[in-house]
Amino acid sequence: MIFVLLSVICSVTVAVLLKLAKQNGVETKQVIVWNYPMAVALTYFVLQPNLKSLVWDAMPMTLYMSLAILLPGMFVFIALSIRYSGLVKTEIAQRLSLFIPLLASFFFFHEKMEGHKMLGIALGLLAILCSIGWQKNQHVSSADSRYKALYPLLVFIGMGIIDILFKQVALHVDIPYISSLFIIFVMAMSIAMVLLLYFLFVEKQRFSRQAMGYGLVLGVFNFCNILFYMKAHRALPENPSVVFTGMNIGVISLGALIGVLFFKERLSLLNYLGIALSIVSVLIIAYL
Repeated sequence: MIFVLLSVICSVTVAVLLKLAKQNGVETKQVIVWNYPMAVALTYFVLQPNLKSLVWDAMPMTLYMSLAILLPGMFVFIALSIRYSGLVKTEIAQRLSLFIPLLASFFFFHEKMEGHKMLGIALGLLAILCSIGWQKNQHVSSADSRYKALYPLLVFIGMGIIDILFKQVALHVDIPYISSLFIIFVMAMSIAMVLLLYFLFVEKQRFSRQAMGYGLVLGVFNFCNILFYMKAHRALPENPSVVFTGMNIGVISLGALIGVLFFKERLSLLNYLGIALSIVSVLIIAYL
């Protein structure tokens, strides 16, 4: 569970950096783009993937390409969801995406349905329902109703699929996960750079050095988040639901604490109940 905890910390730090960037008037789209060059550099120089020994024909390139598209793409869909449907519905979509990998754990990865795990998962899902909608009266765009429904749905499906795809990448034991991670980051960086050109020349954004700085720092924690997440799946290959649930509920719990202590966000009694239930659910799943 130590890898899950480290992944949770890095994931929440990514969200905090994005929030700080937005508060300081930095273009978050460019921040997202610049995190990938740092992630690629860290993977190459720190982890030193042995690319020469790889059998390229044996690599799951479909998985790699799917993740390379989804990783930067989800940031864009989250932004669009917030714009057209509001922050509350976007939060609900992100957190309820937990259903997708959990169902995959039992129906596709053939994990045994043990009683204590089902109890922990049930408490975790109840915790999610208690935690949603912390920010009220968010401005919602008057865009066509089909877009209001489309973007949260894409966020819900996309975040769940990302969890499943990383699980599948981690299961390819013949290919070092370090090499897989490097290839995924390089592909994602290439796609992100295309998006940067779109932002600069189509949306007419100004190039921001401050966004580059935020992005490079963000890349450190994004790199660590995914690295520890994959390590968690390798450490618990027979229990993917532990990783799926621990990661999602852990992010909710730590994110709530950071929001209250550092950003002075207000929580209701129902929200505090959700935090307590999330902690209990993780303990039940991990240690019973």
